Amino acid sequence: MIEAELRPRGPYSLRLTTQLATDACRRARDGAVTAVLPEGRAVAWQRSDGAVCIRSRSEAAVEQMRFCLALDDDHSEFLRRFRDDPLLGRATHELRGLRPLRVPTVAQALLRAVAGQLIQWKEARNVERRVIRAATEREPDGLHRPPTAADLAGFSPAQLRRHGLGTRRGSALVRLCRSLDLERLRDAPSAAVATRLLREPGLGPWSVGLVALEGLGRYDLGLARDLGLVKLLSAVEGRWVEADETDALLAPYGEWAGLASVYLLKAAARGLVPAPRLAA
Repeated sequence: MIEAELRPRGPYSLRLTTQLATDACRRARDGAVTAVLPEGRAVAWQRSDGAVCIRSRSEAAVEQMRFCLALDDDHSEFLRRFRDDPLLGRATHELRGLRPLRVPTVAQALLRAVAGQLIQWKEARNVERRVIRAATEREPDGLHRPPTAADLAGFSPAQLRRHGLGTRRGSALVRLCRSLDLERLRDAPSAAVATRLLREPGLGPWSVGLVALEGLGRYDLGLARDLGLVKLLSAVEGRWVEADETDALLAPYGEWAGLASVYLLKAAARGLVPAPRLAA
């Protein structure tokens, strides 16, 4: 058994980062995160001195957990640059240890992106869970191995529809898993990734942003046109805005647009954004 003691780069809170960690392949419980990864299982927890400990039988699994927890992606510059931002300022102080949690395969991020287009977040996660359970083997504790592109390519759109994924979205998922080496997207520039994915019917800017954040581990592509951002901007503007108007909301954050979208959504949910009409 290997136990690695890692020091996150910059401010980091495992508790904040893993609040919504539980899915078909991992669970967060009692301050620890247990995950099934392509290279094995791993458990992570954070000590009071800030160090994050990861235990696994495999060095490769430790590195995959390190990526999923975003331990090395220091966002101190983001916190400094936007500490006085009228929308983000308070969140950069109160949520400073938050980083987007990632999934270990790009295929799982793509599945989450197409399922996440459903209006209700819980139903989207249930769809993702059902597809993963049908695609991969079950561990003794009920967790499943994260899906690869080959796992998802074996479905037909009709099969995915039976699991709750609409035909258009299911077709996009199957086409991409069959035609692309999804893991190689890690080596492509963000602009090239966005261009390729947006060519696919059924995928939009929000889906691209989620793949970038949770699958590729990047902060430059945001969760554009998220319903939560629409509600936030509507509250700020005092009128109902269209989804594409939120592009301008994220534009000032530049290469940090992805992280800004996560902070804005979390801050709005916690009442940290000074928008007087949010309650209404």
